[in-house]
This record gives sequence, structure tokens and C-alpha cells, in this order.
Amino acid sequence: MVRRSRTLTTLSDTLWILVLAIVVLFAFFVALGAFTPGEVVGVTLAVVALAVLWLGHAVWVSRHRDPHDPAMVRARERRGF
Repeated sequence: MVRRSRTLTTLSDTLWILVLAIVVLFAFFVALGAFTPGEVVGVTLAVVALAVLWLGHAVWVSRHRDPHDPAMVRARERRGF
């Protein structure tokens, strides 16, 4: 069960990294002048949707994450603080 949970967490993190990479790559090519967003309206809308999804995910994760890093807590306990 723990292994499956860890695998799903890794896959989820990988998905969100790929989504961010697509958004950044699109912005890079637009900044480079390879194309204008008006030329590829469908792709632009898809990338904007991905950017909104990623932003929503980032906000959700930041609000629901435990503020205490388990590694730091263990290190503090080991030192006696």
C-alpha cells in the first residue's frame, strides 16, 4: 500500500512538472519569435488552460502542505532541540 501511494505521488509530481515544462517551452518559443500566439490559437488556448491548471494545483498544494519538513523535525530531535 505504501509503495503504491509513493508511486502515485511520484507520477502526480511528474505530471505537474511536465505541464509546467510545456507552458515554459511555449513561452520560450513565443519569446524567441518562432511563432506568435495569434498564429496558433488552438495551441495558445491549450497552453493557457494548462497554465491555469498548474497555477490552481500549486495554490492547492501550498495551502494543504504540512509546514514542517519531516527531515528537519528528525534532525532537530536528534540534536535535542
